[in-house]
Amino acid sequence: MSVEILDGKTIESFVEDEGAFNSSVDGRFAALDTNHDGLLSYSEMAKELMSLRVLEKHFGVDESAMSHDELVELYRGLFAKFDRDGNGTVDLEEFRAEMKEVMLAVANGLGFLPVQMVVEEGSFLKVAVDRELAKAA
Repeated sequence: MSVEILDGKTIESFVEDEGAFNSSVDGRFAALDTNHDGLLSYSEMAKELMSLRVLEKHFGVDESAMSHDELVELYRGLFAKFDRDGNGTVDLEEFRAEMKEVMLAVANGLGFLPVQMVVEEGSFLKVAVDRELAKAA
């Protein structure tokens, strides 16, 4: 992890650079596709979905207050956002499309004022920051 300064434009620029964005997203897709069939099942995506940390207390939801069934329903709902055709698996195009929407939503949420964030190495946000720094050099 590292502390980085970024704004919405940094993320938008990364998403708009189709080559860089698709390369990064395709790499994540390949890493998640453990059986190498070109499709992501719920079980292949579950760990990634849980890493989004949508249930940490700072988001206003206490994970311990949710039942197991409620947690399963929440993560299945997240998976369904990726599985746009509803066939039970996520192909590369669906993954790209949803990641683009997610990243643009993050960019919109950040706005134009720079913020300091802790980002994980290899995350899409870290790739966006590194790309922006390389352009400035």
